[in-house]
Amino acid sequence: MTNSEARRVRNPGTAGTFETDTAGTSETGTAAAPAAPSDTPSLPPLPPQALEIVSGYAFPGAALDLGALLWDGRCLPDAQIRIPLGMLNRHGLVAGATGTGKTKTLQLVAEQLSAQGVPVFLADVKGDVSGISAPGQENDKVRTRASEVRQEWTPAGYPCEFYALGGMGHGIPVRATVTSFGPVLLSKVLRLNQTQEQSLGLIFHYADQKGLELVDLKDLRAVVTFLTSDEGKPELKGIGGLSTATAGVILRSLTAFEAQGMSPFFGEPEFDTNELLKVAADGRGTVSVLELPAVQDKPQLFSTFLMWLLADLFHDLPEVGDLDKPKLVFFFDEAHLLFNDASRAFLDAITQTVRLIRSKGVGIFFVTQTPKDVPGDVLAQLGNRVQHALRAFTPDDQKALKATVKTFPDSPYDLEEVLTALGTGEAVVTVLSEKGAPTPVAATRLRAPESLMGPVDPAVLDRAVEQSPLHTRYALAVDRESAYEKLRAAEAGTSAQPDAGTPTKTDRETDAKPETGAKPEKDAKPEKGAGGGRAARKTEEGPSVVQQVVGSGVFKSLARSLGTQIGREITRSVFGTARRRR
Repeated sequence: MTNSEARRVRNPGTAGTFETDTAGTSETGTAAAPAAPSDTPSLPPLPPQALEIVSGYAFPGAALDLGALLWDGRCLPDAQIRIPLGMLNRHGLVAGATGTGKTKTLQLVAEQLSAQGVPVFLADVKGDVSGISAPGQENDKVRTRASEVRQEWTPAGYPCEFYALGGMGHGIPVRATVTSFGPVLLSKVLRLNQTQEQSLGLIFHYADQKGLELVDLKDLRAVVTFLTSDEGKPELKGIGGLSTATAGVILRSLTAFEAQGMSPFFGEPEFDTNELLKVAADGRGTVSVLELPAVQDKPQLFSTFLMWLLADLFHDLPEVGDLDKPKLVFFFDEAHLLFNDASRAFLDAITQTVRLIRSKGVGIFFVTQTPKDVPGDVLAQLGNRVQHALRAFTPDDQKALKATVKTFPDSPYDLEEVLTALGTGEAVVTVLSEKGAPTPVAATRLRAPESLMGPVDPAVLDRAVEQSPLHTRYALAVDRESAYEKLRAAEAGTSAQPDAGTPTKTDRETDAKPETGAKPEKDAKPEKGAGGGRAARKTEEGPSVVQQVVGSGVFKSLARSLGTQIGREITRSVFGTARRRR
């Protein structure tokens, strides 16, 4: 470019463009003042490196406005930093030390997604995200920030649904059946080792094959107890067996889990994750806020529950490829808790889910303090980055800072210096362009959210929950007949609801007597597929407990809608979760 050429940079989100004249630019890159006065105010000319950064964010399509470029100590309000809407399904990371503004960044992005018709899921760990449902309050700080980044700030609330795990808190209860939660995720919650996890998987497999639905924790306890009883031990011998010691560990873990008040999280009605994909009547995407303060001291539980939501979505949604905008953007707060003490198999499953769910139109943003909290294989799948300030007070902090800098593309910034000097509400940003290439690293002063930056009043929140159409669907827990009731009924010698063709106790006693002159069938072989290698039972002893259970017609699976009996086909995901066809 010659000295007489002017650089024109498109300014998305404002009325037009701004020009900077590079005539007279020194060799050091410092631009001189414009040669001639203009009728309209102009920005101080930018050095070529800053102009290159800004041009990397001039996307022609729909995009979210994050804020304005910071360069050489100045905020450049016309140099807007954006993220293409269609690239939100390429996942992302929002990181930074406590108090640097990560939650407000989530709120800012969620607002703009909702405004463009994209549903959003937010995990509200600290209990202060509910304000997204109410208009914000203008004050000096908001006015100053809006002026600095050239934001037309207008207070606005967004359509929300509020949820709480197991109903513990202000929100519609979110429950999962033990069967759908699966052995891999449940093993992480119970803190089982690899051997115990494999044994739990065997128990789930057996329950699936025998039609013993594991709805709540007492169902799982009943099946484990049965399989370690004299009657049940032969059932698993052909497929590996279940040692008494391992069963004891599982049962003790369940007892401790229940003692901590965890039982309400498992049961029915089970939450349908399709509820997260709703769009309001006015075309805005619904923001689903899952309240988690009541389980802050149970990080393994809530982080694993969030992973269950993703796993269930993964198997519900069809392949759609790259869309103009995502079907859902899922913000996974306190993400480091998910990866703490995780097995290699568990990490592989997360990586696979993150990699494949993109093509189903779902974007995932992990929110944590430093990128090193996220395993490298997962971090490699995250195309968008918003890195807030980091602290470097200790040797470990300094090491984490250097590791974070290495995860960014080459940049004209001294990132080690910039990342420790950023203020609250400022971040270093790099995203994927519409062509899928990383944008230049940009230090950014972020916009202010337009909704309330804090929690709404609990009474207002309770009214919103009670008025939701989902309240009547999920509020009341239901304890229907499942594995616990079926095994108890079988142990008592009769099914709770026998089919017309199921023999009663009297029938079994009559059938057990051999006819005159008939040779007892001592070596009768088990029916193919009935027990997977269990010992043969003598005919005169009558059917085994499991034969009685399996023979009952009440084991036909039920749909999610209570009281509707339909056939069920279980499909196992990468996490071992099982779900009903909807």
